[in-house]
Amino acid sequence: MTAPAQTRSSADLIRAEEPVLAHNYHPLPVVVSRAEGTWVEDVEGRRYLDMLAGYSALNFGHRHPALIDAAHAQLDRLTLTSRAFHNDRLAEFAERLAALTGQDMVLPMNTGAEAVESGIKVARKWAYDVKGVPADRATIVVAADNFHGRTTTIVSFSTDETARQGFGPFTPGFRVVPYNDLPALEAAIDETTAAVLLEPIQGEAGVLIPDQGYLAGVRELTTRKGCLFIADEIQSGLGRTGRTLAVDHESVVPDVLLLGKALGGGIVPVSAVVGSREVLGVLRPGEHGSTFGGNPLAAAVGTAVVELLETGEFQRRATELGVVLRGGLSALLGKGVVGFRARGLWAGVDVDPAVGTGREISERLMREGVLVKDTHGSTIRLAPPLTITPEELTGALGALEKVLG
Repeated sequence: MTAPAQTRSSADLIRAEEPVLAHNYHPLPVVVSRAEGTWVEDVEGRRYLDMLAGYSALNFGHRHPALIDAAHAQLDRLTLTSRAFHNDRLAEFAERLAALTGQDMVLPMNTGAEAVESGIKVARKWAYDVKGVPADRATIVVAADNFHGRTTTIVSFSTDETARQGFGPFTPGFRVVPYNDLPALEAAIDETTAAVLLEPIQGEAGVLIPDQGYLAGVRELTTRKGCLFIADEIQSGLGRTGRTLAVDHESVVPDVLLLGKALGGGIVPVSAVVGSREVLGVLRPGEHGSTFGGNPLAAAVGTAVVELLETGEFQRRATELGVVLRGGLSALLGKGVVGFRARGLWAGVDVDPAVGTGREISERLMREGVLVKDTHGSTIRLAPPLTITPEELTGALGALEKVLG
């Protein structure tokens, strides 16, 4: 990468944002202007190894050639029709995504939060039309410490007070139970339950991985109790954990999958609700929609993403490099790291609070040329592009060791 032509410095651009952007984020003080593969470059030409990958939106790295080629080719033909008309890219995208995930039907949307909202609507409609729940009585069971987005309905069942405070009144119809607790889940399900909505791995909470058998237990329980299992794989899916989906580690097939982030290849927002024909078949024209959902550009890029995953290469890379990641983090236990959780190329790392907060560790790593993001307290998340090399990953772990010392 060559240094960009730029007349405003990073400091100038950060100051310029202050009066004109809503303050709903607290980014690290780095201003990215170019990126390729696993590396990004700021306006001064300083290079950083990206160990966050857009919260898994960049699973295939920045500007993956196959994805860029697909986008360029489609830009020259057709970008948007709305769903008032058919377009020639949507059928293949839906066919291949359904086949990749072992499901029947696809409801294309744009953002992850839209996929979650859509999944909630579909589950309620199914409960009324198929299960026979009385009108307006449907409930959905969710897990404490969840993160499914920040829309009004979704924060209604969040347990994060930062996400909730000041945004009520909240949407009813949700029951919150502890994560990784099958007895509590069973106790919360009754004849009004439309679905159980869970992240197979809780990302924002610090990459919390449930006990082996939990997801299989959720599948058995929801089947026995006659409600849906909705798996939010927006962060955990599409190769991140070493399998196409995180539920694949327990050979579980949910009724509904929520996908996003990496589905757009880091190029355009693409999300989807993917599920059985019995469930998604409850929707009728006019009951749900999106002007941009399933647009030709999104479908072209999404198809290229599915094509990359069909090879199995990225799932294998996440598995193999996950061994390197876990080994490097294990070596740091007692040396500033008090614990970690990892699956594939995804880890939540708990730093000794005496060494620094998660934010402070992230800022120190930034100064070493490595970008990560903190979450609660002294926890940082590591989720590099699946294209990272062993040498790059080892270098990032070395930088972490240095800033903890």
